[in-house]
Amino acid sequence: MPKSSFLTNSVFYLRLFGFLEGVSYVVLVCIAMPLKYMADAPRAVQVVGMAHGLLFVAFVLILAHVKVARGWPWGKTSLAFIASLIPFAIFYADWVLFREPATENIGGGKVAQATPDRIVR
Repeated sequence: MPKSSFLTNSVFYLRLFGFLEGVSYVVLVCIAMPLKYMADAPRAVQVVGMAHGLLFVAFVLILAHVKVARGWPWGKTSLAFIASLIPFAIFYADWVLFREPATENIGGGKVAQATPDRIVR
């Protein structure tokens, strides 16, 4: 079995960092910002904002890598980037854009896409 590399797992990392970035964005907007303005606690925004910023930069870098390594079209890449700017949209993008089609082995080592009508039990 070949060793895993970043190239073969790049979409996994994109999904992981997309999820983390999305959660940090929601926490920033829904928890830290209200704490800053309603409870006079600006430290919450400083901490969560820094974490969100780092996760966002990591997400964009991984997205650029996936675009080049996987040959993603500009449209798909642009939609993924735009989804990272809108709260909750990254979770939808994860469901629609980032899912790789499942594959299954069919006699002789050939690989075909697994579809609901081709489920092997």
